[in-house]
Amino acid sequence: MSQETEMQEQAVAAPVEGTEAATAAELETVKAERDSLVDRLARLQAEFDNFRKREAKERSEFRDYAVSNAVEHFLPVLDNFQLALKSQGSAEQLRSGVELILKQMEEALKTLGVTPVETVGAQFDPRFHEALGSVETSEYPDHQVLEEVRRGYRIKDKLLRPAMVKIAVNHAQVND
Repeated sequence: MSQETEMQEQAVAAPVEGTEAATAAELETVKAERDSLVDRLARLQAEFDNFRKREAKERSEFRDYAVSNAVEHFLPVLDNFQLALKSQGSAEQLRSGVELILKQMEEALKTLGVTPVETVGAQFDPRFHEALGSVETSEYPDHQVLEEVRRGYRIKDKLLRPAMVKIAVNHAQVND
């Protein structure tokens, strides 16, 4: 081989060796970055799992607290029912005692933000009332609630259960 050819091969080999060294260094940098990102991902996944478990535990504790807070308002009512059952008074005394307990129960519900749905005298509203029957009449306006069969309740603006009612059907107003 001539000296010139040998020099050309060395000139070509030198940049290739330098490129291989640069590529190897770049590969190591990329591997280190990948390892760092994989480690970071594992930590974030563990944090998220811990957060999810903590949140579920807190939700459960809040539910228990809310239930205990509500039950606390009804324990005196329960006590009074037990006392009423043990009483030896007349039927009229028992009735007045139950009426007092009913008022106490209504107050407990009011404390929790539960209010009865307006019924007798109100216009029938299918969002809050469930019609069980109708009464033909000319005394009352059409679709006015005449009788409450079962009381309905709502908490703030959310309906807990509709009121079951009987409504007026006034054919004179329907035909007009």
